[in-house]
Amino acid sequence: MEEGRKGAGTEPDLDGITVTDPVSAPDAHGRPRRVTRRFPLFTRDTAPPEGGGRAAPRDAPAPARQWPVLAVAGLVGLGLLLTALDVFRYGMLLIGLALLGGAALRWLLPDVGMLAVRSRFTDIATYGVLGLAIVLLAMMAQPDPWLQIPFLKDALHFTVSNE
Repeated sequence: MEEGRKGAGTEPDLDGITVTDPVSAPDAHGRPRRVTRRFPLFTRDTAPPEGGGRAAPRDAPAPARQWPVLAVAGLVGLGLLLTALDVFRYGMLLIGLALLGGAALRWLLPDVGMLAVRSRFTDIATYGVLGLAIVLLAMMAQPDPWLQIPFLKDALHFTVSNE
């Protein structure tokens, strides 16, 4: 009867202990672990995001290994500087284009270092949507907007009225 209970997923261990899954594998003293479905109290390790490896070889200096995130952060910093120097529209356009460039880098390069925060799809969607929104809002900024979207203008006048 014991023989029939062993399923296809069981493998005999070297010491004769049958291991049914990694949770019930024996500990360092050979005792079987208690099977539990609870999450551990302390997280011991996390999986790195896909594509989170170095963008350059290990022996390269640190800035060269992380050039994608430094490029995006540098362009965002330059855009913030332009915005602070009262060149609002161009500064915001540069920030939005930097985020769109980050989305493109995340899509095209296999390893982007610290630019990879979440899964590839989530990073591309986040960088792309935020970058596109910033670019569109910068192009619609007053005075003399470069882009006019009628329903957004009506929504703005509906929410902010002089009456």
